[in-house]
Amino acid sequence: MKPRAAALECLIAVAERGESLSRALPPLLARIPEGRDRGLAQELSYGGLRWYWRLEAMLDLLFERPLKARDRDVVHAVRLAAYEILYLDTPDYAAVNEYVELVKRRGKRWAGGLVNAVLRRLMRERAGLERAVDGDAAARLAHPAWLVERFRAAYPEHWEALCAAGNARPPMTLRVNLTRTTREAYLERLAAAGIAAEPHPVAVSAVTLATAVDVALLPGFGDGDVSVQDAAAQLAATLVAPETGQRVLDACAAPGGKTAHLAELGDGGFTLHAMDIDPERLARVAENLARVGREATLIRGDAAIPAGWWDGTPYERILLDAPCSATGVIRRHPDIKLHRRAADIDELVRRQAAILRALWPLLARGGMLLYATCSVLPEENAQQLEQFLASQPDARALPIEAAWGEEAAVGRQILTGDSGMDGFYYACLKKI
Repeated sequence: MKPRAAALECLIAVAERGESLSRALPPLLARIPEGRDRGLAQELSYGGLRWYWRLEAMLDLLFERPLKARDRDVVHAVRLAAYEILYLDTPDYAAVNEYVELVKRRGKRWAGGLVNAVLRRLMRERAGLERAVDGDAAARLAHPAWLVERFRAAYPEHWEALCAAGNARPPMTLRVNLTRTTREAYLERLAAAGIAAEPHPVAVSAVTLATAVDVALLPGFGDGDVSVQDAAAQLAATLVAPETGQRVLDACAAPGGKTAHLAELGDGGFTLHAMDIDPERLARVAENLARVGREATLIRGDAAIPAGWWDGTPYERILLDAPCSATGVIRRHPDIKLHRRAADIDELVRRQAAILRALWPLLARGGMLLYATCSVLPEENAQQLEQFLASQPDARALPIEAAWGEEAAVGRQILTGDSGMDGFYYACLKKI
């Protein structure tokens, strides 16, 4: 399969059929031989979605009238071509020729002339078109308008930087298994393998690669010496800080990166339960644990209905990685900007509150619950916790003394891009 054809199929799957990028792209990449072509397909798929809303505004100006629904593939082909022309170093003539031929190969010879004309107009009028679309903040920042307004309201001094961080290419960050080696020793192994990396300034187990590589090239990856995990996510296990003899619950655990990190810390000294509602995703937790050579009791169940799975014995530690808008990881999952809707936030807030209330009785007196999200929206984070604390007399917020993130009304908020990290929120609650 050719890379541009794969990227076009990916955009159609995500934008028209509502599939996630993480589900749509891998089988398409598997049909392309490893090498530059596979890398180009991935770059085009991510880039076309990352800049979707700015490109959409430009296409609205370029097309004199909308095409029929059955011809949306032609629109997406032009979108990808515009991405190459505006953001990559593909020669303009090559981009035009490639996408004219692509729509013809899809059985739409009539569209070849249209694609050629639209793209040549883009090249002629590029500066004026960019000025026209960039007058609108949502188009300029390539985020849906409702999300731009949420960011602006929550972070009046940082909202543009937050959007820019969401459009940036994220670093590849690794979690070193400190029960097997030291970070310094693993950095030496990376250097010996010709992989440039540096220690992360915040997470003690994290190293950041200068350039992303295939995990198969990482020394000891298959043996569990290292895992791929953003530095912000690595903070969860150290905040939970499980102790010998405790019962620990990782709620909403899939895909299992934090579960595996907790298991690495414990080295068998405490009992770890990992639960999730989705059996397919729970299988991913098992795979992650197996690779790092650790074990946990896996539980399938709904975190909001513990009666269906809890054995009645309290936990001294609970990690609630709550379902959220994922607005802190848009740079890794640009399809979020297409799939998430403003109405989703209220429903997510209700779901988070229900899970928090349901899990609180499972926490032993003197125990600690860590509430975490990969969101940057206050209503899912500090505001959610303020409301819970106001209604739960035996809950107290514990201060998080840290050099990372910003202190919130409750807990700490990491904004996307802070110290190279994803956007994350953490709050520690103690049962008195």
